[in-house]
Amino acid sequence: MTLTFDGTILVPVADPDDGEQTAMALAPHLTPTSSVIVVNVIEKAGGAPDKASMEQREEYADEIFERARRPLEETDATVDTAVLYGTDVVKRIFTEAEDHNADAVVFTARKGNRLAELLTGDVARRIVKEASVPVVTLPQTGSS
Repeated sequence: MTLTFDGTILVPVADPDDGEQTAMALAPHLTPTSSVIVVNVIEKAGGAPDKASMEQREEYADEIFERARRPLEETDATVDTAVLYGTDVVKRIFTEAEDHNADAVVFTARKGNRLAELLTGDVARRIVKEASVPVVTLPQTGSS
């Protein structure tokens, strides 16, 4: 069975390596009717001071998108990017997916240590557990 994405998919990415890895894993599954929206969620502190300036975070998002676009450039899919803002990353991802009538949220599992996952609430696990649209986790395709 070959997995293909013919509709709109939302692709959340956390950092430049993640963006490139996810795009490399996704590219072989795209068709000319695929519409990819690569998103990076800038988590707002909800009243507390933010860890970095908004300008720094937006520049970082641009770097993420640049790395994510490279593997997708040779596909016939439509590719857009968006910086999202929210206090709850997972809820913000699904709000965006619903706003765009996305057929799925697609990501690759990120390598991380178990303690870090417990401390951060493990966004990947929450994406799967709290899904309001289908979620597809692609295997990583090697190192970037």
